[in-house]
Amino acid sequence: MKKVLFVLLFISFSCFSQEIALLKYNGGGDWYSNPTALPNLIKYCNTNINTRLKPKPRTVEPSSTDLLSYPFVHMTGHGNVVFSESDITNLRKYLIAGGFLHIDDNYGMDQYIRKEIKKIFPNNDLIEIPSSHPIFQKPYTFPNGLPKIHEHDGKRPQAFGVVIENKLVLLYTYECDLGDGWEDSEVHNDPIEIREKALKMGANIINYIFTN
Repeated sequence: MKKVLFVLLFISFSCFSQEIALLKYNGGGDWYSNPTALPNLIKYCNTNINTRLKPKPRTVEPSSTDLLSYPFVHMTGHGNVVFSESDITNLRKYLIAGGFLHIDDNYGMDQYIRKEIKKIFPNNDLIEIPSSHPIFQKPYTFPNGLPKIHEHDGKRPQAFGVVIENKLVLLYTYECDLGDGWEDSEVHNDPIEIREKALKMGANIINYIFTN
């Protein structure tokens, strides 16, 4: 049975503008990196997949009651992440109630974030999401799964996630750097085809939230 929050978020998405948010976490990591990423993703989704997202994302802290107001929360950075007990409790409540957290490793976050994810869901494994998953199928097709946007250590891009009641509620993108691809073109000077891949994958994530 779907939780009430998810139903309300779906209705709000269908009927009027909805806000999405950036997670402001503790630990010293630069949660504020990629400042143009979410506004560009919002614009792309509103133009190409008929969403009605408000143009400016909010900033929300993990322990805030406001967290429950956002169907999609994005998290990024290069360094340390520390969730307090209240952060963990609130994030778990949010995700079980129907929220969605996308964590995008901007390079250097991996060794820290995996431990924090385990604190949120100690009884759920962080599993690799296969290319056959719906998040890679629509509205844009990614037959090989997560696209490679920026090169770091020569590793393949991987999408990991936590699934609750057959629904992906937490997505962790690693060795990919989607957020860099969402940024203004002059920030990283990425070719248009690379930015387009990143934005299309982002649109798939947004689409998945409201259609599954």
